[in-house]
Amino acid sequence: MDRSPPDDDPGTVRHAPPAPESGLPVLPELRAVAAAAADRAMAGPPGGPPELRAAAAGYWTRRGLRTTATDSVAAHGTPALLCALIAAHDGDVLMPRPSPAWWTPQARLLRRAAYHVPASEESGGVPDPYALLEAVRRVRAEGGAPKLLLLSVADDPTAAVAPPELVREACEAAVAEGLHIVSDETWRDTLHDPHQSVLVSPAEMCPDQVTVVADLAGALLPSAWPAAIARFPAAERARRERVLDVLTVLGAGIAEPVAAAAATALDEPPPVVERAERAAALHGQLAQAAHLAVTASGARARPPQAGRHLYVDLGPLRAGLAARGVSDSMELEEYLTARLGTPVPGGHRFGDELGALRARLPTAPLAGPGPKEREESLTSPAPLELPHVAAALSALGTAFDELR
Repeated sequence: MDRSPPDDDPGTVRHAPPAPESGLPVLPELRAVAAAAADRAMAGPPGGPPELRAAAAGYWTRRGLRTTATDSVAAHGTPALLCALIAAHDGDVLMPRPSPAWWTPQARLLRRAAYHVPASEESGGVPDPYALLEAVRRVRAEGGAPKLLLLSVADDPTAAVAPPELVREACEAAVAEGLHIVSDETWRDTLHDPHQSVLVSPAEMCPDQVTVVADLAGALLPSAWPAAIARFPAAERARRERVLDVLTVLGAGIAEPVAAAAATALDEPPPVVERAERAAALHGQLAQAAHLAVTASGARARPPQAGRHLYVDLGPLRAGLAARGVSDSMELEEYLTARLGTPVPGGHRFGDELGALRARLPTAPLAGPGPKEREESLTSPAPLELPHVAAALSALGTAFDELR
């Protein structure tokens, strides 16, 4: 268990890595909705306009989480939502290791201690339940007050989908110790093969102790249109009101054109559903091909199941990296970013040990250098056979093979 204390330099982030992009053109139907709302000059209410919150309730309900508009909140991206959620809960924060790069800075910004609990390779963004219980015991023994557990069943950075039984065990352990759970489900609609990966929300298992958040840039909106939603348990109405207070102070409302597009996307008309499914399938193929390329060089990587990224461990290639002046994940980030010509954040960004040679590879650059090529990749029945995709995968393989 590692601890990130609320020190004198809270929340410092030096050029934090962006979330994995889709790299795809904006869906024409959503572009039209946003354009039609472009003349709306009034700011929306805290928590989002009623039609957006109603659309969010429908979105969650279709996923087995019965929700009303009064259980929902929308905001300008998940960082603002998470900041408000942490502020609305007293005490220390626990999260898996590795975890999204922006989680720890959020806790430190609010001067909360953040503790990283190991996650097994299989469970990705869900901490090992026994390690979680031990972490809670140790934090309390040291005078801490653990109150909040952050987890992600479809994970950034590992691209793993946690098995339902492990999710249940971790959630039961957290609830037994009095922790409230925040489940980040940004990537739940990006499963590469929905028939093989079973995703179960913690809110299905512990409905009164779980708040669910999702950034719509995961599957439904372009990242340049920041919008995120949260679903609160019915028993957490007072907490929801506190979150709205914090969002109001932060000025984290959603621009009206983006809110209109977000409501449409959350209603999931056929064009939105088709785009999300095609994009998930494309990035699944790219991620699997990238996995084959990097593991052929001797590097390690868990087969990706969701998202637009691949988490690689270059420990077996340490000698080749050392010959190039790379001995830790900060140097690995600099080397791979320069070598591949795209941001490749090192594992230290996600709470992993500095000495571990791990990094997150994006799959969007493999789809093509520009919108035209990426649209072609999206619509092709065999995207891996396209010349620009084959060339990108070959270049990736060469960059890793030369480290052997």
